[in-house]
Amino acid sequence: MNRGSGLPIWVIPLAAGIGALVLVFAILMVMDARPQPVSGEVVSTGRADIGGPFTLVDQTGATVTEADFLGRPMLIYFGFTYCPDICPFSLQVMAAALDQLPEDERAEFQPILITVDPERDTPEQLALYVTSDAFPDNLTGLTGTPEQIAAAAAEYRVIYRRALEEGAPEDAYTMDHTSLIYLMDRQGEFHSVYAHGTPPDVLAEGLQDFLEENPG
Repeated sequence: MNRGSGLPIWVIPLAAGIGALVLVFAILMVMDARPQPVSGEVVSTGRADIGGPFTLVDQTGATVTEADFLGRPMLIYFGFTYCPDICPFSLQVMAAALDQLPEDERAEFQPILITVDPERDTPEQLALYVTSDAFPDNLTGLTGTPEQIAAAAAEYRVIYRRALEEGAPEDAYTMDHTSLIYLMDRQGEFHSVYAHGTPPDVLAEGLQDFLEENPG
């Protein structure tokens, strides 16, 4: 889980890594699959009860559902734009992995950021955030009502909560949240999950393997 700025800096990646691994192994408990020992990171594949329908709003203000993304494999990350480190790092890993693919293969994937902070992450805020040169091209940002975000997070087994340092102003909160990259297939079904800290080359290899096994 992504820990707020109140913790020592060395705790942040440790807590995120432990939280991600706990969730990954929880996922594996409901799958007929085993973790693959790739560079110490967990990459799991198989059928799992992960993902499902959602109704959200993209950075242009348009209402979208999971059906709008069918036909393209999705790379989904739950985070928030005010995240100081974990979220931008994960999106940069996603970008670096996609950049290792040939242009035609890279264009097949739809990267998506679903906020866990709908109060601050308006469509306008997401529109500014997703266009960062450090993030994947064509990154789509999704927000919604708190109820819509909670429903989407539940479909992906994502845990999140508001965190506020004692004595800090109410609007200075951060968000603790699960930090995983989900690969969903062209039918919107779960394919793989990548733990926080997965190297870009490992993710890139997984994406190429996916395309070889699931040609468009």
